[in-house]
Amino acid sequence: MAYRAAICDDCAADAQFVSEILKAWADERGAEVNAEIYPSAESFLFAYDENKAYDMLLLDIEMGGMDGVSMARRVRAGNKTVQIIFITGYSDYIAEGYDVAALHYLMKPVNREKLFGVLDRAAERLKTSQRCLNLDMGGEMVRIPLYEIRYIDVRQNYVTVHAEHEYTVKRTLNEFEKELDSGFTRVGRSMIVNLNRIRRVTKAEVVLNDGTALPLPRGAYEPLNRAIIQNT
Repeated sequence: MAYRAAICDDCAADAQFVSEILKAWADERGAEVNAEIYPSAESFLFAYDENKAYDMLLLDIEMGGMDGVSMARRVRAGNKTVQIIFITGYSDYIAEGYDVAALHYLMKPVNREKLFGVLDRAAERLKTSQRCLNLDMGGEMVRIPLYEIRYIDVRQNYVTVHAEHEYTVKRTLNEFEKELDSGFTRVGRSMIVNLNRIRRVTKAEVVLNDGTALPLPRGAYEPLNRAIIQNT
């Protein structure tokens, strides 16, 4: 498997260290990684405007100009599949990572084995992003990429898939649950949620990263939090 990655860090030594770990990971996994180093968010975005075909972004947060979270928001607005990994000396921004569906935060100095584990998960998610849910819509087959699905809910005998568009079919929620992967979890009897789309969870509701607020059934808070932790 071949990947294109960008490392964005205003400390050249840190960026080079991450690049060496990334190359070692690729060698051990039998993969190919083309890694490009950028000293600022602005320099990356200039290159990104020309070619958006990146699979992984490994970003520092505190940089001289634009910070890494703001840069990630710009990228995520038009790219739902790129895997974003923050590598930083600061923990203050972790909550903001929900806004950009960040895969993980790693604190500096970077631990080789921890980064290997995160890269393994990034590769798995990239593989998953190629998977689709197939729906028979009255004689027409519609393929919905799993990463586009925000949540699925059921009313009476009809299930609605909420993605870039909404699709309603007469099927059971159990049937859909069998076709999804570990990035989705059942919430109560009537809903399945994409864990990668969750921004915040309270005892009363789950808020997705597009602002959609969904009511949380009684007893669902703890299981949902466990599913989120296991998915990170």
